[in-house]
Amino acid sequence: MRYELYYWPEIQGRGEFVRLALEEGGADYVDVARRRGRGRDAMTQFMDRGRVKRPPYAPPFLKAGKLIVAQSALILHYLGPRLRLVPRREADRLWALQLQLTITDLVKEIHDTHHPISTALYYEDQRPAAKRYTREFWRHRVPKLLGYFEDVLRHSGGPYVFGRKVSYVDLSLFQIVEGLRYAFPRRMKRFEKKVPRLIKLRDEVAERPRIAAYLQSERRIPFNEWGIFRAYRELDG
Repeated sequence: MRYELYYWPEIQGRGEFVRLALEEGGADYVDVARRRGRGRDAMTQFMDRGRVKRPPYAPPFLKAGKLIVAQSALILHYLGPRLRLVPRREADRLWALQLQLTITDLVKEIHDTHHPISTALYYEDQRPAAKRYTREFWRHRVPKLLGYFEDVLRHSGGPYVFGRKVSYVDLSLFQIVEGLRYAFPRRMKRFEKKVPRLIKLRDEVAERPRIAAYLQSERRIPFNEWGIFRAYRELDG
């Protein structure tokens, strides 16, 4: 199977969670919108409700043969057993999906640190609200959510969510740590000692051969101030 991933070509965003799984799974895939020519146009055509019977609302979405799957968590749920990034038992696959959906919630809250009022406004138009939101996010939500995943790893025996076998959830947690380090380097440096298992997971994933090669390649889009994780010094108290 050759997979086609459709996502905005300028940012890591939510598509990066899928890219990491495709890379670790050794999948044959093309990042369509990043191709020269009309790659981006091909992506928007799939979202044309007048032309497609079951159009995805927004990227990322994955084309596998005639099948189109949207939403990062659902794409990973689909890819997991096919790329051997989740155990075969249904209970394990559902547990992985549950964890990934919790990561989805966390991603939304991270995005809201710089856009707490509206995505239609520039960051500069909501700076005071962003400062207040970020302060409360780090005071309450980060300890609760990252602490939850720390407990999951404690019970798993580690270093991964399923013990010694890596899953797409682990790849996503790696991305969360990397993104928070980029956006909030000072805050993360202080907080990381509270989640040592999560940091160990990040290090284990980074050293996996396929992930390490991907991180050094041009396929890995650098963090920037257009994606989910954005580095604004005034928010990194």
